[in-house]
Order: sequence, then structure tokens, then C-alpha cells
Amino acid sequence: MAELSVVGKSVIRNDALDKVLGKTRYSADIKMPNMLHAKVLRSTVAHAFVKKLDVSQAAALPGVHAVLTAKDVPGLNGHGIIFKDEPVLISDKIRKIGDGLALVAAETEDIAQQALKLIEVELEEIPGVFDAIQAMDQDAPKVHGDSNILALRKILRGNVDEVFETADIVVENEYVTQMQEHAYIEPEAGIAYMEDDIVVVKASTQNTHFDCREIARNLALPQSRIRMIQAPTGGGFGGKLDISVQIYLALLALNTRRPVKLVYSREESIITSSKRHPCVIKYKTAADKTGKLLAVDVHAVADTGAYSSYGPAPVTRLAVHAAGPYEVPNVRIYAYTVYTNNPTAGAMRGFGVPQIAFAYEQQMDMLAEKAGISPLEIRLRNTLKNGSLTSTGQVMDVKGNIGDTLVPAYEKVMANKSQLLAPYKKRGIGMGCLYYGIGNTGQPNPAGAFLDVMEDGSAHLMVGAADIGQGSNTILAQIAAEELGLDFNDIKVTSADTGVTPDGGASSASRQTYISGNATLKAAKIVKEILVNEIAAWQRVLPEAIALKNKYVFIHSKQTDIAVAQLIARCRGKGIMTIGHGWYNPTTEPLDDETGQGKPYEVYSFASHVAEVEVDTQTGQVEVVRIAAAHDVGKAVNPLHVEGQIEGGTIMGVGYGLYEEIKIANGNIRTPSFATYIIPTSMDIPIVDTIIVEENANTGPFGAKGLGEPPLVAPAAAIANAVSQAIGVRINSLPLTPEKVLKALQEAGRI
Repeated sequence: MAELSVVGKSVIRNDALDKVLGKTRYSADIKMPNMLHAKVLRSTVAHAFVKKLDVSQAAALPGVHAVLTAKDVPGLNGHGIIFKDEPVLISDKIRKIGDGLALVAAETEDIAQQALKLIEVELEEIPGVFDAIQAMDQDAPKVHGDSNILALRKILRGNVDEVFETADIVVENEYVTQMQEHAYIEPEAGIAYMEDDIVVVKASTQNTHFDCREIARNLALPQSRIRMIQAPTGGGFGGKLDISVQIYLALLALNTRRPVKLVYSREESIITSSKRHPCVIKYKTAADKTGKLLAVDVHAVADTGAYSSYGPAPVTRLAVHAAGPYEVPNVRIYAYTVYTNNPTAGAMRGFGVPQIAFAYEQQMDMLAEKAGISPLEIRLRNTLKNGSLTSTGQVMDVKGNIGDTLVPAYEKVMANKSQLLAPYKKRGIGMGCLYYGIGNTGQPNPAGAFLDVMEDGSAHLMVGAADIGQGSNTILAQIAAEELGLDFNDIKVTSADTGVTPDGGASSASRQTYISGNATLKAAKIVKEILVNEIAAWQRVLPEAIALKNKYVFIHSKQTDIAVAQLIARCRGKGIMTIGHGWYNPTTEPLDDETGQGKPYEVYSFASHVAEVEVDTQTGQVEVVRIAAAHDVGKAVNPLHVEGQIEGGTIMGVGYGLYEEIKIANGNIRTPSFATYIIPTSMDIPIVDTIIVEENANTGPFGAKGLGEPPLVAPAAAIANAVSQAIGVRINSLPLTPEKVLKALQEAGRI
């Protein structure tokens, strides 16, 4: 590949300074004249029938302008990313604590809150089900319909039973992972208003075009009368893919004809938002005496809570990745998505893979021990590589493999091992590896881009991708600038506004750099072809002799005195429009319903994390001393962004491994604030060595793949393996709290 001028450079994002200085206006900061304030009346029980809902006193309260219930929803009164099973407002049956019953819009927040207290609610409570395994029983209380089993994903290949009968080594264990909160700093918030006959909603979101469709469906309006704009978003991690305030605001703005603002409290955010699926995973692995993998047999049950959200999708991804980044000829994987009356679980960074990685990576260490080889060797011996078959029967078309990331990460940690300072403290080193499919699993997931290149050499790029802090606006501008020979600062990006931008799909599944990046590149190529053809005719040279770089035209690799802006102006002056559009949809194949065979992803990323931990055997406290995180990103479009993503994801993974857990009792969240829900602080963050590996993807923009989610996948697994090495005892449930460590040591007779 020719030397690049913009791609591969650590340019500073345009929104960075305003965010650092506190000038960015998030949804909660937006104010409009004549604005009303909204509040939501929510259920405080997990399972009940609504017998009475009287809003008359609330509606009569001075300062109240609207009180809406289910009967005031003109459309479907249902939303959901995959299944429309969650009511906007409950009309009959409550399925979880936090279900919305009524909306109020008033002159002030205090009046709106007072109005909520005046709404009379009469309920008939019914038994709920709060354990996913128990929910699968036919006699369990039903959350929806006749069965609590929402979905089953099967991945079947080879003859598992026959292999286990003759295998030299068999390892079998059960693993339990917890419910995790996204813990974004900005809670759900937004504002809506009327613009002539258009309902305009600005909110914190990860997918404006999905929101637009859901709003239109529930307001019984055409999508052309809904304009959904992403406000600057203070973190999402998958939690802002679901509908939160959007439909509420649109309904109230349409009814009152005034601007309406709604901001969730932290407790409201934690109670109502989707979570990472807690899972129970039974995992059995077979290998020959050399440690070569022969078969895996996995049975996973994921609690998706009261509504489906993204439920079946992360559980499908869990199943697809259940064998890890390893070549296994025989697989039997059953992954269930199950309804309960617990909080809803949906998309969260890693999308099902952190749960299964916690299982398969511990299995690998135990297999290595039985085979008499090192954890490093067993992984290198079994890695997927070019030409390997995955669990779904896909032939891997890759340049690298796990070894490209695992070896440098392992060497980094081993070269920096520190000394113990106390005899009651134990040190251990563990590793976690992964491969990660980029984009949605075996489903169409296109993205589009519009590009208008103007005669002064500046350009307007319009993309549907929501920049939720990951920096997609910067990355896409770099891709466009590189292709057109312009500077990064020449590209103005408008993103995630359904009134202006094409659909970019969700900012999820680590897809925007790869998919919206390809769409942007296609749009830029159209404009570039126009420019190159014009200069070729002008200078009487072949188009292939021309390059656009550093804002100038190059012919036969020599810079001319013709600026790209001059060339654009020449085209415009002749009536040739320098505009382009592009869209990209990865080539995938749906998974077979019965066997799970297919081509779920067009491209995969590889990564390895190696952790050094210190365990205090007197207190059970686990300290992560260092993590080396090596990621194959294809091409680092912006190396500084890559480092930030790796560091941030790794820290989130440490939280998943050691601290974070949504604790529930009968559907009631017992940890509804950051005082009780513990996330890592600056004092808990280890040294993170980021290692960027670049094995260009043939199908990626300038070779780039996705990165957003992989850094969170492996840390918990690596920490668990390191703790086991340190204390000689395995802990098969997350998080690895001091209480669990002490209990494991006591049961093993080690203290």
C-alpha cells in the first residue's frame, strides 16, 4: 500500500477541546423557550395486572399540560430491536419493575413529579419468575405467551459424543456470569419539539434511524414526519441502542405542541436500561494427549429479563464464538435466551462474547495442565488461521492469527514482572484470547454516506453513524480526506440526523469503522474518479498516472502546482458536480436454523490480553498489576484512538472481572446508584500496555477492521486464569470478589 497522508495519523478529534472544557451541550443541557418538563410513572412491582389507572387528579393539577397513558398512544404501543414486545406504556400487564404506566408534561419538574403522586393505580400482583433456569420449566409463571424460552441458537458440527468417548483429555465445568450495568456517565435524556408538521427529537442515542422508525410506528405517522437527531452522547456501550426517552418525548410534543424535555435520574437509568446478560454456561472440552482440541459441548442459558431488547443477537454471538479463536472440528452448542421478570438484558460492549470467553479460556488453561504443556503453547497449537474452519463452517480468510497478538503481549508482561513484597501475597499471570466478528451476525447491516466536495477544497460528509464518544466522525473524516487528497480539517462531518444523513445502522457490533468507513470510501472514490478524469483530460495523461495527495495533484508520482481545490473549482465551473454517495453491506450468510452453519461475518479481529495479578490471601483482594493488550486492528486509522479504545475497553473488562454486579432480589435492583454499583476508579486501574498489530483486512477501508468491543472481551478471563495460577484454586463465577477468593481458599484448605 502506498504511503498514506491522513489515515494512520493521530489527528486530534474536532470535538475534543469542547468536551474537555465542558462546552459541549449534552441533552440535559439543552433548553428551549416555552419548554415543558416530563416525568414517567413507573411500576414498583415486577409482575402484575393493571386493574385501574386514574389520571384525572394529575391532569387537573395547575401547571400540568398533558397526562398520557397507553390509550393515548395512536400507533402500535410496542417497541423492540428484534421483537416489538415492550409496550411504550403498559395497558394491561406489568412484566418488570420500571415499566412505564403514564407520562406527565408540566411547566416544571417539581410540578410533573407532584402530578405523578396524584395518579391512582390499582394492581393485581401475580407470581413472577426470577431465575432463568427455573423459567424454562413449563410450569413456571409465563412472562410472554406460552413459553419463557424466547430463542434457541444451535451450532452443530461433527460428532461430539463419539469424540468424548475416546478422547485422552476431557475437562468439564460450569461457569456463572453476572448482570452488568453500562454505567455511562450521561443518563438517558432528550428534548422534542414541533417544526411545522415535523416531530423533531434530539436525544442521546446509538441509532437515530432505528429510533425514527420506532417513533413513527408508535405515533402512527410516516417516517418522513419524524426527524431524529443524535445529541452529543456521553457514552453508550450498547445501552443506548434501546428506546428510552424518544417515544415518550415525541408523544408529549405532538400532544402539547410545545418543546418537552425528559432527563432520567441515575436510579431511573439503572432500573430501566438494558444490561449485560447474566449466563449459566456448562462447558465440556475434549483434546488429545498433545493438547490438540477435538470437541466442545456447550449449554448456555442467558437471562434476557422481561423484554427481548437485542436479546437473541448477543446470545447468538455467544454461540458463534463459543469455541474461542481455536480450530475445533466437532462442536455442539446450545444457547438459550430466556424471559424472566428481571431487568431487561440486551446489547452491551462485547455482545455475549465476554461471558463465553470467561468459560473457554479457563477451559484452555485446564487442558494445558492435563496435557503437560504451557497455556501459551496450547493456544498457539490450536489457533484459527488462514484456511481454518470455524464452528459455523466458515473458511477463515485472514492474514494473521492469535499468535500475532498473544506472543508480544506475553513477552511484554514477562519482561516487566515485579517482585512480591509480602509472603501472604501471591502473584500469577494469565491470558485471554479472542477473535471477534465485525458487524451483525449473518444479517444485512448496511451503512450509507453522502459527500459534497466544494470548490474551495472543503467537503461535507453526511453519515448516519452515531459518534457516541468512540470517534467515528474523526475516523470517517480521515478516510474521506485520504482518498480525496485533502486535509482532515477540510472535512466537515454531519452525523446521525435522519433529516439529513443516510441510514448508518447502529453504532454497535464494532461496525462503524469497517462498514460506514467503506461507505465513506465508496462515496469518496466517486468524487475522486470525477476529479481524476478531469485532470487526465486536461493534462493529457492516463488516469492511472494521477494521484491526489496533500492537497495537490501528483502526476507520475511528482507533485504539480495544481491544487486539489483548483481542480474541484474547474469541475464545478464546467457544471460537473463533485458529489458522491456510497453504501456498504458486508457479505455474510445467515446461520442455518438447525445446524448454525453459515458465514456470520465478513471479517474478524484477533486480540490477546495477558494479565499479572497480585492476590492478598489474608483479605482475598485481587489487584491487577499490569495488562498487556495486543489487538489486530487491520489498519490503525488513528493510532491514538486505537490506544484509547484498548485502554478503555480493558478497564471496563477489569470492572467486569473484579467489581461490577447488578444485584437483584425478586426483580428489584439492589444496586441502583454508583454508591452501591461499584465500577473501577482511577486507583483501581492497572498499567495497560497497548500493542497495535496491523494485519490489513482485504475488505476494510485502507485495511481497517473494527475495534470498539474486543478490548472488553478478554480481561476477565485473563484475570481469572492469573488468579488461579497465583493461588492454585479456580473460581468459576464473576466477579472475582474478595469473598469468593477467601471462600475458595478456605474450601481448598489453603488458609
